[in-house]
Amino acid sequence: MTLTPPAFAMDLDWRCFHPQPAKPTFRLPAGAVDTHCHIFGPGAAFPYAPERKYTPCDAGRDKLYALRDYLGFERNVVVQATCHGADNRAMLDALVHSDGKARGVATVKPDVSADELAEMHAAGVRGVRFNYVRRLVDPQPDAYYLGIIEKIAALGWHVVIYFEAADLIEKWDFFTAIPTTVVVDHMGRPDVSKDAHGPELARFITFMERDNIWSKVTCPERLSASGPPGYDDVVPFARTIVERFPDRVLWGTDWPHPNMKSHIPDDGKLVDYIPRIAPTAELQRKLLVANPMRLYWPEEMV
Repeated sequence: MTLTPPAFAMDLDWRCFHPQPAKPTFRLPAGAVDTHCHIFGPGAAFPYAPERKYTPCDAGRDKLYALRDYLGFERNVVVQATCHGADNRAMLDALVHSDGKARGVATVKPDVSADELAEMHAAGVRGVRFNYVRRLVDPQPDAYYLGIIEKIAALGWHVVIYFEAADLIEKWDFFTAIPTTVVVDHMGRPDVSKDAHGPELARFITFMERDNIWSKVTCPERLSASGPPGYDDVVPFARTIVERFPDRVLWGTDWPHPNMKSHIPDDGKLVDYIPRIAPTAELQRKLLVANPMRLYWPEEMV
């Protein structure tokens, strides 16, 4: 008997990725890595999770890698999308078909086996993601994540945490106790309507002062109230983090930009935003090449 793959209708208010992004005027340094992007399906081949809180448009690996080449990146880090839950097959398929140019960040459950983790590692996975953003997922108790950390630490993987700025106080003790490298998505989503020199960013800077904490200075399109193309209100926040912690920052497109409600980001314009937050060639090299290579391809740094 032949099983018919499930049909998925994307959410009525879903905004698909930009069909014709601009060619960036900023020339990326050789070896640049897009360290935050996603794969959505295609749903017919890689079904979306029953527990998902959104149904996106399909955005498969071929489109991602075409965008990589068009923008001028050489490598990608593919982060497991919440619409796929802990079914990492779409992400792993993208890694396997990347010719070694992609690494991955998975979503796993505490019962994941050592053999499953070993297979993911062989495919290129180097971290797991814990999502605390309640509109996207239902966060679990600390003990749930501790079980995962114990298993992935032996592989040298890191933990990616995605949270809202207000969550940092509540989760401070747990986040600061994680023994692995910790990478924060999107600077912990600061409220950019506040003072970039105010107490909220100061708290995040204090958090970043721990040697194992890294940050992605990504997604101005999600944080900005002033909007495109410059996302001016985000610049002082991201530039502060880049200049204070130049060896522990990362950047990525966030393609295909899940759950954007205000506008469709132009990935070419997002690349042109980079020199505004990393104004020197050395800061750009660290942000886009040296740091991601050290975290995701350390064997090539020898």
